[in-house]
Amino acid sequence: MGNSKKDLKPKVKKVPLKGMMDNVMEQFNSAANHINLHPNIRKILSITNNEILVNFPVKMDNGDVEVFTGYRVQHNGALGPYKGGLRYHATVDLDAARALAMWMTWKTSLAGLPYGGAKGGIKIDPALYSESELERITRRFTYALADNIGPEHDIPAPDVNTNSQTMAWIADTYMSSRPPAQRSANQHVVTGKPDGSGGLEGRDRATGFGVYLTIKFWADNNDMDLNGKKFIVQGFGNVGYWASHFLEKDGAKLVGVQDAQGGIENQDGLNVEALFKYNHENKGTIINYPDCSPVEKSEFFAIDCDICIPAALGNQITKKNASKIKAKLIAEGANGPTNVEGENILLERGIVIIPDILCNSGGVIGSYYEWLQNRSGEIWHLEEVLDKLRKKLKVSFDKVHDYSESEGVDMRTAAFCIAIKRIEKAYIQRGIFP
Repeated sequence: MGNSKKDLKPKVKKVPLKGMMDNVMEQFNSAANHINLHPNIRKILSITNNEILVNFPVKMDNGDVEVFTGYRVQHNGALGPYKGGLRYHATVDLDAARALAMWMTWKTSLAGLPYGGAKGGIKIDPALYSESELERITRRFTYALADNIGPEHDIPAPDVNTNSQTMAWIADTYMSSRPPAQRSANQHVVTGKPDGSGGLEGRDRATGFGVYLTIKFWADNNDMDLNGKKFIVQGFGNVGYWASHFLEKDGAKLVGVQDAQGGIENQDGLNVEALFKYNHENKGTIINYPDCSPVEKSEFFAIDCDICIPAALGNQITKKNASKIKAKLIAEGANGPTNVEGENILLERGIVIIPDILCNSGGVIGSYYEWLQNRSGEIWHLEEVLDKLRKKLKVSFDKVHDYSESEGVDMRTAAFCIAIKRIEKAYIQRGIFP
């Protein structure tokens, strides 16, 4: 076992999130120009509040010590504690974390939550480590970050390659570092925890359910029946699976899926639950699923469909493939999956984009309910949670839709304008200290 990991590591494919910060700044400036944002507030929102980088050693199963690099970027806290995910991925760096933290600020503001935006993670390919190694890495990362997070200061959540187990380790490590009388009062230092450890019932499906709801709201507004409509999903993790699960219940047909290993297509439809089971049993890939045609990576977005859900990583829809897209609607399950050049092509073609800060905000809304539940010592049931999510997302969707119609702008610009105006109002009312 000694050298096996070291032999593998140079082969890790590192996909650069090139231009993510340029992308988010272009989106921000476009909306800021539209609402004539005050120059002073534009300056504040253009930069991050805090950028934390930690290097920490961890002993591996074979006795060797490896040093890992972790990040946490806190963009803006004008509306409340920082909120945002932690991802474990080879592409994690400060530039990506800055962009993702900024998107979180707009997302929480648009949803009307009392949060600011943050993001972070560890530069790592988790597939190369055992579960016990990942636990030690997570706990050591938490210890290194401990003074920069907290239930009323910065509240991490799951993101790419992290889950409820990761959050349980973080919560336990953080709580263990507090005096005994304060431990239970710090359970909400993270959200996305397992049901039995202070988690919210339904938090696992909140993001995917939100993606489905925004598609349904859009379809209802356009007199479209989802029954029989074809959709494709890039990324069949938590978000992609749950969005597909709820769409299939409405009669829509999943006809194409892509993951990190490749893509598959079946125009007669794929059974979502059977594919999910296959994915789980085959180490997280849908490759070689029976009765399907393989699809080249470069051709995935060209699959014939009505709805496209990019639910993987950022910068997937670009000027290289935007002209090939057949879908009438793009629902952004991932953060920043469409870059500015790709978006311009889609908008010129009359394709509607439900922007990430609206489309996938079910996750952070679910996190807010978990945080509230922990703070007040309550326990909410699944139907209650899904009903709360539905109502909250409907308010957000209607605001974006109405603003888009009245101002004659696309939905992303509308969403950004609403989000930025709320933060601008807070600065205007409170002023700048001292």
